[in-house]
Amino acid sequence: MNLLGCLDTPTEGHYRLDGCDIGSLDDDRLSEIRNRKIGFVFQSFNLLPRLNALENVALPLSYAGVGKEARLLRAAEALQRVGLADRALHLPDELSGGQRQRVAVARSLVTRPAIILADEPTGNLDSATTKEVMKLFEAIHRKGNTIILVTHEEDVARHAGRIVRLRDGKIESDENLHQDR
Repeated sequence: MNLLGCLDTPTEGHYRLDGCDIGSLDDDRLSEIRNRKIGFVFQSFNLLPRLNALENVALPLSYAGVGKEARLLRAAEALQRVGLADRALHLPDELSGGQRQRVAVARSLVTRPAIILADEPTGNLDSATTKEVMKLFEAIHRKGNTIILVTHEEDVARHAGRIVRLRDGKIESDENLHQDR
């Protein structure tokens, strides 16, 4: 995930993202690519406790140089998209685990990236909330985003169109589940 998210660069071989050789880019350019093209969703949510949901979602836009009014408008739209417009002014500790994860998903969407990288996004959730979050990812995918999700849970993996299993850093299997798509 660190390689795909441009947090690390390859030590050998090549990784091309949208025509750019990631290994040849400096830190500033990698940061720009991460901010514009890739959204991140983490198992632990990574929400700032002193910021409300709206402010947490707007945060990546401040790094992108978007003005405050536009940031808050786009953040409100992202919260609406994940069904949490009514919780915008709540702090993370006032939200359930599922709501926190949906705020994290909204934050990943606010920059309008093509790719969402989700690292164990259901690992801290109960089974009912896991289903809700996976339905949300499916809806996001239908709207055109590529979603790369890391999971150890077989039922979560079965939501994907393609499952690539890794063992000790090597591809063990690559299964296309929906060949008719």
